[in-house]
Amino acid sequence: MHDLLSEVPLVDGHNDLPWALRELTGPDPDLAAGEPRLHTDLPRLRTGRVGAQFWSVYVPGSLTGDAAVTAVLEQIDRVHRLAARYPDALGLAEGADDAERVFGTGRVASLMGAEGGHAIANSLGVLRTLRVLGVRYLTLTHNLNNDWADSATDTPRHGGLAPFGREVVAEMNRIGMIVDLSHVADATMHDALDVTAAPVLFTHSGARAVTEHVRNVPADVLERLPGNGGVCMVTFVPRFASAAVAGWDARLLAAMEGAGRDHRDLAERSRFAAGWDGPPEPRAKMDDVVAHLEHVREAAGIDHVGIGGDFDGTAETPDGLEDVSRYPALFDALADRGWSRDDLAKLAGRNALRVLRAADGR
Repeated sequence: MHDLLSEVPLVDGHNDLPWALRELTGPDPDLAAGEPRLHTDLPRLRTGRVGAQFWSVYVPGSLTGDAAVTAVLEQIDRVHRLAARYPDALGLAEGADDAERVFGTGRVASLMGAEGGHAIANSLGVLRTLRVLGVRYLTLTHNLNNDWADSATDTPRHGGLAPFGREVVAEMNRIGMIVDLSHVADATMHDALDVTAAPVLFTHSGARAVTEHVRNVPADVLERLPGNGGVCMVTFVPRFASAAVAGWDARLLAAMEGAGRDHRDLAERSRFAAGWDGPPEPRAKMDDVVAHLEHVREAAGIDHVGIGGDFDGTAETPDGLEDVSRYPALFDALADRGWSRDDLAKLAGRNALRVLRAADGR
């Protein structure tokens, strides 16, 4: 598959490297030299044949209002500084044509997506400013509800999108920012699909029919993707990819709730799990991810499937998909299962670039 990934940019929908760098102690590491504490560095991006990456400019739900706006601006600054530090490896890209141009120079086209609608602090002006700064998608929620949209992992407050949430989606359509429906509640997915005039992305989600988890996309939403033109970019996060890990995670959730701890807080979850006396976490496999990809292809169609690994946004990864160097192995596995070259080209990047190009034209 190396020849295919030389011709078609592999577009990954979600990588949390900017926040992972923020969380490391000391100065930023030299990504050109490799960084074993991370899933992502420049040598492994090259080995993985990554052609374009949506870097997540993530803001945790613990930050709200002005603090959330400051954090998202700092994350945008970090992406710009990464591109400036490694100009031979990374090139900032704003649109689909730009991404293909940068890919053609042998560099990783670096796009941005803001994770967590609370980062706009209920301001369409902040939303528009993020778009001016190069942010191409907004994940409407993270793990908590915000003032205008319900999250998949919180108690519903709005029944989907509040009226202002519908205004947000309409304004995103107008300014060419893609609506990302990963993390949101089912009702929010349906409301957004009712409102949007442009194709959506699920930048890092699986199929609920394969793994029963609220973060995955239900069947009735996958059925709507062809009518919208959107793409479900399948994630590698073990608790979304593997039924065994999802079951283990449900037990962890119950234990955390019993101890008065918040399972939705990623850092708190990791700390609790490290000291928990429950069973060891099972291992997800590459085959689990393959099952999600094949289900999305069957349920929504080959034009509506992509990849959103969520590297450096998860502590564990599936066996065989340990870091960003492993994408070719996944494509080889799919080819062995009968995926055609055209299928793999659509999965790699053509589908995601089509959604981005639709937004570019607005």
